[in-house]
Amino acid sequence: MADTHPDPTGPAVPGSEPDAIVLDAKGLRALAHPVRVQLVGLLRRHGPSTATLLAERMGLNSGATSYHLRQLGAAGFVAEDTERGNARERWWRAVHAMTSLSDIELVEQEPEAALAYLQSVTAVYTMRTQRALGEFQTMPRPWREVFDMSDWALLLTPEEAGALGEELHALVSRYRRDNAEGAAQAPAGAERVELITHLLPEPASDPMTAPAGAPVDETRSTP
Repeated sequence: MADTHPDPTGPAVPGSEPDAIVLDAKGLRALAHPVRVQLVGLLRRHGPSTATLLAERMGLNSGATSYHLRQLGAAGFVAEDTERGNARERWWRAVHAMTSLSDIELVEQEPEAALAYLQSVTAVYTMRTQRALGEFQTMPRPWREVFDMSDWALLLTPEEAGALGEELHALVSRYRRDNAEGAAQAPAGAERVELITHLLPEPASDPMTAPAGAPVDETRSTP
């Protein structure tokens, strides 16, 4: 349902990696806050850090950041990096490379926590998109030329939608180098690219949903 990777997203097959965590009720409630989703993502992307450095990056105060890190630590998402730091300042590291929410029964048992978590992830996605747009004018031209924001309206059965998601995950996995080993093998000129996917079913009662066989509009935004 929702797979979040370093910073904190990118599609992947749930449970396909040994360093992935599948959310349970405790973890779901712990991540039901956009600041915590951001913190986990930053530690996964940039490596160990302190509450002070993370607070500066996020525009928060270090006290609030420390509180959220302790809550994440209690839930097993982050841990103290004992190889760094001293008695005055603690360093934190991410425990896993990916978070997965794939248990529909858990979503039904914890509807408020699940919705809060998904809203937090959505908020982080929105911030990342806005950040990229803010940097668009200063991007090197080759990256501006491949900048893409597109959406397509599809008429699918649940089975087809599931198959589409699996195909997308498999395709993206061919390009994933978001780890130390993969980064070392990346070709010259490789930069981090944010790829966010959504499969958003529309209720059949939605008056804007086109009937079967009707033409479907497509929106595609590229430079």
